[in-house]
Amino acid sequence: MDSRYTSTAGIGDLNQLSAAIPATRVEVSVSCRNLLDRDTFSKSDPICVLYVQGVGNKEWREFGRTEVIDNTLNPDFVRKFILDYFFEERENLRFDLYDVDSKSPNLSKHDFLGQVFCTLGEIVGSQGSRLEKPIVGIPGKKCGIIILTAEELNCCRDAVLMQFCANKLDKKDFFGKSDPFLVFYRSNEDGSFTICHKTEVVKNTLNPVWQAFKISVRALCNGDYDRTIKVEVYDWDRDGSHDFIGEFTTSYRELSRGQSQFNVYEVVNPKKKGKKKKYTNSGTVTLLSFLVETEVSFLDYIKGGTQINFTVAIDFTASNGNPAQPTSLHYMNPYQLNAYGMALKAVGEIVQDYDSDKMFPALGFGAKLPPDGRISHEFALNGNPQNPYCDGIEGVMEAYYRSLKSVQLYGPTNFAPVINHVARYASSVKDGSQYFVLLIVTDGVISDMAQTKESIVNQWLNWMEMM
Repeated sequence: MDSRYTSTAGIGDLNQLSAAIPATRVEVSVSCRNLLDRDTFSKSDPICVLYVQGVGNKEWREFGRTEVIDNTLNPDFVRKFILDYFFEERENLRFDLYDVDSKSPNLSKHDFLGQVFCTLGEIVGSQGSRLEKPIVGIPGKKCGIIILTAEELNCCRDAVLMQFCANKLDKKDFFGKSDPFLVFYRSNEDGSFTICHKTEVVKNTLNPVWQAFKISVRALCNGDYDRTIKVEVYDWDRDGSHDFIGEFTTSYRELSRGQSQFNVYEVVNPKKKGKKKKYTNSGTVTLLSFLVETEVSFLDYIKGGTQINFTVAIDFTASNGNPAQPTSLHYMNPYQLNAYGMALKAVGEIVQDYDSDKMFPALGFGAKLPPDGRISHEFALNGNPQNPYCDGIEGVMEAYYRSLKSVQLYGPTNFAPVINHVARYASSVKDGSQYFVLLIVTDGVISDMAQTKESIVNQWLNWMEMM
């Protein structure tokens, strides 16, 4: 499996408020069979791109991409698309398939393999919520078929960290041993299986130890602890024709026993078992560790008492234009808010609901300050550097307009000082009781890009984010 494309293929996890939304969340899995072979010396390296159609303007917009799978015409994509399903709405979908030829994210740089149009209701309403359609889009060519399956997602937010090893696997390579990897599937009601994880390949060994991996319980069994989980063992081959070593089945409930005699599995190849009377197995796979983690949402932190500390930093550089002119983003219009004022109000009114004291530090940067014309990239809008806090978003607005009348717009546009200002406070809080948000309102190009990058990297472990 290729990790060249990592763009998100689904929207974020459900939180506790989602019960109020009249929609069902479904996971759509994609497989293809008999794709066009566009590579000369090997098979295609397919990727699937999902587009959704807008209700009003009917425009198609990209929703997400699967991973790239090297060297195959029959891909089973691990990455899923998670969509909101509304029974009363027609939700048009388009699945485009490409043979990836380079690392470029630009799809025009890759070979088009065809496309499929359908609706989400068409997938959900098919027998077993499994839809097969021919791939079209290249005249005169049989482009194969696409297999789309949908499953309603439950609200399970647990994840599990697992590690496996194997012992005495079958030797599949003529000049070496085997290059084994595992493929995990969850069972479906119709008896089919949906792929949910692939391990990495461990080269040239019959006794591999795979890296520990984390998978959501929702992806592994959708919260059904007794649902059958099938694990297939393969020997990796460069040409994509991986050799099947064998398989075994288990369940989340069995795996949750952890490392024990119950979680040592015989790897069985049914064809070999049917042909050879003395056949026992093709090796064993052992569960080394099993650790359950609960995925904590932002709402969980808020309910647990985490306070949001909201800081505003405003760009007072001359590139914003003369505040006396209507073309300026800082235009002091007596009748309505300017662009900066609207941005402050829109974000601030949301964030202030999560701040108990409603006191917000408000900073400016890129201006000459009175009385001596000193250039500052970190000054308090209220004029008090020891206490830059303003009372609510209205207090921030008042301090902003007051500063606009007293400072001279100048430059350059340096972000690092205000980032470091907030990071100093954020670094002192390690227990999750406070979360720091820095809103930087600016008009354009950053002058201190190197220093800004360094400041962001230095604060990434803090409870802080920037907008």
